[in-house]
Amino acid sequence: MPLSADIKKTERHFLSPDFTVTTWEALEPYFKTLLDREIDSLSALEQWLKDMSEVEAAVSEDACWRQIRMTCDTTDKALEEAFTYFCMEIQPKLQPYADALNKKLINNAFTRQLPTEKYFTYLRSVKKNIDLFREENIPLQAELSVMQQQYGAIAGKMSVEVDGQEYTLQQAAKFLENHDRNLRETVYRKIQTRRLQDKEAMHELFGNLVERRHKIALNAGYDNYRDYKFTELGRFDYTKEDCYGFHEAVKLHVLPLVNKIYARKKAQLGVDTLRPWDIEAQPAGTAPLRPFTDGKELLQKTEQCFAALNPFFADCLRKMDNMQHFDLESRKGKAPGGYNCPLAESGAPFIFMNAAGQMDDVTTMVHEGGHAIHSFLSHNLELSAFKEYPMEIAEVASMAMELFSMNHWEAFFDKKEDLQRAKEHQLERVITIFPWIATIDKFQHWVYENPNHTIEERTNTWLTILNEFQTDAIDISGLSAFREIGWQRQLHLFEVPFYYIEYGIAQLGAIGLWMQYKQNPQQALENYINALSLGGTKTLPQLYNAAGLQFNFSPDHIKTLMEFVNTEMEALA
Repeated sequence: MPLSADIKKTERHFLSPDFTVTTWEALEPYFKTLLDREIDSLSALEQWLKDMSEVEAAVSEDACWRQIRMTCDTTDKALEEAFTYFCMEIQPKLQPYADALNKKLINNAFTRQLPTEKYFTYLRSVKKNIDLFREENIPLQAELSVMQQQYGAIAGKMSVEVDGQEYTLQQAAKFLENHDRNLRETVYRKIQTRRLQDKEAMHELFGNLVERRHKIALNAGYDNYRDYKFTELGRFDYTKEDCYGFHEAVKLHVLPLVNKIYARKKAQLGVDTLRPWDIEAQPAGTAPLRPFTDGKELLQKTEQCFAALNPFFADCLRKMDNMQHFDLESRKGKAPGGYNCPLAESGAPFIFMNAAGQMDDVTTMVHEGGHAIHSFLSHNLELSAFKEYPMEIAEVASMAMELFSMNHWEAFFDKKEDLQRAKEHQLERVITIFPWIATIDKFQHWVYENPNHTIEERTNTWLTILNEFQTDAIDISGLSAFREIGWQRQLHLFEVPFYYIEYGIAQLGAIGLWMQYKQNPQQALENYINALSLGGTKTLPQLYNAAGLQFNFSPDHIKTLMEFVNTEMEALA
């Protein structure tokens, strides 16, 4: 059956077609009906699951739109209040019903007759949610939902002045590519100094988040929030010890490649020492890569690139564009970062990012585009719960697309030498991100194993871990004040705790798919589409297997993949 991006909004049969989430009083009757309904046959159970899925999708999409609108404009108090209302007045009242419905499902006699192949991962997740649910955590979780968004509000206000003009920090980063080293250093210091202005607010916010998260874990019977979160995230297929092994493998097999990359950069620039403001720079006489001018051109060129890979991929982006599901350009008052937000009813997701005309923006766009294709491919699965796939496969969707799409970046670059530089930049990024992933992950383990730490202890531990994964090739002397708060620029620590090692695990999967692509492009894309079409209906190892991959992040496997990327980089040089 040919793939089609002509996505249709999920039809409603249980909810009234014009129902919108406004108040809990309007929503509650649907939950009561589901809870009170008699389920006296397998077919009745399956219909009940479909009706429950319909309500879940409507509520999920409403919550997503509230968050999207708020991140697009953090200065609009009405948008913030709409999001806060959902978190404080609807979500907390919904949670006891969700728990009761989960128990109704697990305790029903006909549940045992549901086909295991289709329902195993879903029922496993339901049982996990029952185990974690505690009434006393509801207000804490509501409070956290609101507090986590304060990070975007603080960061969204950050800007610096360069040559008399105001820039967001994302926009100012383009000056770090300039061949004028004095300008690069000046802008680098301005960006970091601006972050320092809010360091106390960030410390206070993070401390409050850690305190509440720890309390949630204790309430649920866990020793610490790390162990609680591993369960909540459904990490059934790997352990904290596997994470520690990943950290060590990065030191052993990735850092030597990082040192090699930066030694080459130092030679290209002809500098005595490589400083942090030199990392993205080009040698004198070499203009920075400028792959697009504005959001419209970024989207148009990405569509062109995706069409060369598979016309369906481009059709997905066009469909989203027709639905106005993009906000791509950086501006003051917009939350930092980038994301693809799945919309359970509409099917076509929303892409948010802060493009400023740089090469990194191309990578972000194709990355989020990979997530979007995942949303399209899984939309027709029967239940909304089937579309809730593990992040370790979600990030394969996005990171593999970064590597697949490189073959067609002619859409962005007319000159052969620019295209080669762009590919080199991408492969360098594939390698150099690993130490940062390991740093952030290891830091999180320490934070939540030691929840009562002081700010001084937090800072000292952060610096110790940062130095463990620090390349020898970059001179960081005189920058300690900036380095002490380096973790504060990572929004995941504030908004989605413990969601970061997934990028490392998935990058390995993406490299594996790229190895396939280099040998047989059509087969690799088929494997990619097959795996993503399964949504969350299979276990993580099964999803990787469907993509022709091993779910493996052992040191030996990492060594093999790093050697492959190194060979590809040397072929470009």
